[in-house]
Amino acid sequence: MNYPKNVKIVEVGPRDGLQNEKITVDLPTKIKLIHQLSETGLLNIEAGSFVSPKWVPQMANSDDLFQEINQNISPAFPQIQFSALTPNEKGFDRAIECGVKEVAIFAAATEQFSQKNINCSISESLERFAPLAEKAQSANVRIRGYVSCVLGCPYQGSVGTDEVLDVTKSLLDLGCYEVSLGDTIGIGTPGSTKDLLSALLPVIPAEQIALHMHDTYGQALANILIGLQMGISVIDSAVAGLGGCPYAKGASGNVSTEDVVYLLNGLDINHGLQLDKLIETGNGICAALGRSNGSKVARAMQP
Repeated sequence: MNYPKNVKIVEVGPRDGLQNEKITVDLPTKIKLIHQLSETGLLNIEAGSFVSPKWVPQMANSDDLFQEINQNISPAFPQIQFSALTPNEKGFDRAIECGVKEVAIFAAATEQFSQKNINCSISESLERFAPLAEKAQSANVRIRGYVSCVLGCPYQGSVGTDEVLDVTKSLLDLGCYEVSLGDTIGIGTPGSTKDLLSALLPVIPAEQIALHMHDTYGQALANILIGLQMGISVIDSAVAGLGGCPYAKGASGNVSTEDVVYLLNGLDINHGLQLDKLIETGNGICAALGRSNGSKVARAMQP
C-alpha cells in the first residue's frame, strides 16, 4: 500500500465536539481544553463557531474565546492555525474582528438535509457564501469547506457520489483550499467510502480532500484506513470522541483523535502528535463534562 508518509490531523473537538455535548461548557473550560490541545503537537485546531447563540448556545462565547487565544495561546504556539466555522457573512465579519485567519464554510450533499439544517437549498447556501469568499480573499483569510452527509442522509437515505462531487467542486470553486467530506450520521462503510473516493479522486486531487468520520456504527477507523490507502492525508477528529449527531439515533460522536493517532502509529505514518498528552487532555475534558471517554485507546491505556 502507498500510504502517505505524513498525515495532518485537524482537531475539531472544541467546535464540532463541544457544540453537540449536552452540558454547557464555560469559557475557562474551553480555554483549558484548547491550551492543552496546543501542547499535544497539533497544528490545526477548530476552536469555535460564529453562529447565533439562539441556534447553537454552546458557541455563544466564541468572541471571548478567540480574544483569549490571540492574547495568550497563539503567542506561545505560533505554529498552530486556530480556525472557526462561519455560516454566513455576519459570522465571518465577527471572526475577522476577532483576528481569525482561517474560517470554515459548509454545504450539504442532499437537498433535504440542507433544508432541514439551514432552511435553504444547496445552491442557495453556496450563493450565500460567495460574498463571504470574496471578503476572505481580500482579507487574506483561508477558507476550508465541509460537505455534510457524504455517505448517507437521515432524510434521503443513500447519497449519490455525483451529488457529493458537485458540491465539493462548488466549494473548491468558491476558493476553499481543502474540502472535508463528512459522514455526518456515521453510517458509512469501507465499501461506500471506497466508492465515494473512487468517484472523486479522478477529478479532485487527493491533497484537496479531508475525511471527517463519525463513529455511530463503529466504522470510522476502517473508513479512514480506506482513505489512507487511497492517498488521503488529512483527517478530522475530536479528542476523546467528543460530540454526537442530533440527526442520528445513538450517534457516538466524532472519531477520537487518540484512536486515529494509534492507527497512524501502527502504520508508521508521521503525524507529530503526542498520544500521552492527548489522552490526558481527553480525560480532563470528559471529567469536566461528566461523561466517559469516547476513545477506546484512552480507556485501554488507563493505569
